[in-house]
Amino acid sequence: MANILIVEDEEDLLTTLEYNLKHEGYQVYPFQSGEEGLEWAMQQGPPDLAILDIMLPGMSGIEVCHRLRSHERTRNTPVLFLSAKSEDIDRVVGFELGADDYVVKPFNVRELLLRVRAILRRSGSQSQPAEESLVVFDALKMDRKRHQVWVDEQETLLTSMEFKLLDLLLTHKGRVQSRDTLLTKVWNVQNTAIQTRTVDVHVKRLREKLGVMGDAIETVRNIGYRFREHPQER
Repeated sequence: MANILIVEDEEDLLTTLEYNLKHEGYQVYPFQSGEEGLEWAMQQGPPDLAILDIMLPGMSGIEVCHRLRSHERTRNTPVLFLSAKSEDIDRVVGFELGADDYVVKPFNVRELLLRVRAILRRSGSQSQPAEESLVVFDALKMDRKRHQVWVDEQETLLTSMEFKLLDLLLTHKGRVQSRDTLLTKVWNVQNTAIQTRTVDVHVKRLREKLGVMGDAIETVRNIGYRFREHPQER
């Protein structure tokens, strides 16, 4: 049973989320302030998922996310942001801050539950076939369940978005992924010039972190990127 932390200052919405998530079989820990939610996560957690309203009185959801990411105990906790801001640039900022998903208010509760299920499945908090969890390619090893990556047996620390980007490229190795496709599947936003640059910046950082395996991510001019289909002799 997955443990879900919710921090939402609107009491009616908090009650609705708590009821529906419990109905789905999750263990839910609801709080109306960022300070209380963070304290629970540090002392009783870590949760399998944190659902955070961005605009909270006192400590914002963004600050809660930042602090979760700053501690070894909670750094791999998936985060879903709730926000009344619906512009694509707001979504990008949310993902840059470390969110795994971003849902705009008002939202359909059923859709939110599906997003929760998808995040937990990706993070390994719900059942996933063992053969699909561990991926090995040349000197690169990825454990989807644990959200860990190693290069030459040395662990490489990736942000949530970097991990999702690598996972998508590796899953579709040998096939070109356009920037628009990456924006849709990784960032869940539509294309703008600013967001296209965001993809390029993330790919650059990912390559740097992957070291000797960085060149496995190939640039396809004027289109996007692909992960090399076959290992190279080194």
